[in-house]
Amino acid sequence: MNRRDILLGAAALGAWPLYNYLKPVPAWSSPDVKGILHDPDAPESGNAKGDVTIVSFFDYNCPFCKTSASHLDKAMRQDGRVRLIYKDWPILTPASVYGAQIALGSKYQGRYTTAYQALMGIPGRRIANEAMRDAVAAAGVDMTRLQADLDKNSPAISALLQRTMNQADSMGLRGTPVYLIGPYAYASALDEGGFRKAIATARAGKPS
Repeated sequence: MNRRDILLGAAALGAWPLYNYLKPVPAWSSPDVKGILHDPDAPESGNAKGDVTIVSFFDYNCPFCKTSASHLDKAMRQDGRVRLIYKDWPILTPASVYGAQIALGSKYQGRYTTAYQALMGIPGRRIANEAMRDAVAAAGVDMTRLQADLDKNSPAISALLQRTMNQADSMGLRGTPVYLIGPYAYASALDEGGFRKAIATARAGKPS
């Protein structure tokens, strides 16, 4: 059973190993840099004209992703010059695919970050579909509209998830979270200080 099987909805559980780089390493082994940085369907936040871009590959059933999410938000708000690209990469459980779908579906009503924060706020690593749906509803997402948007835009959402999978595969990514910060990749959970250091490293143009 591989990640593509999970993305296609196969009934499999389990996590992929997390690799922790002691120092940032060059991220780009893929020719599709434009697709990674400028996919028009990928949600974004932060400063659209920021001088550092962070690309976050994550899974809503990844406890390390959840640990890092609030630290990333604090570091971005403190900095003010960071652009964040969200890459929903549901590789851990079939329910992860559902979480990614409802988050991306929420984007059509301008509530992607609301759904993202709600899903990241659910404790645990094997969250059921119902718990994800309840969390998004409690956060204020219009669930009637969400279902209509999912019905209408399912092919576009599936295509985006497949592009993200292809991008991750092309770079040899093995598990979540992975943060591309400037030209460097960090395959580990980072705290606020870690994100600040990584952002400074990206601005300096060389690993510290």
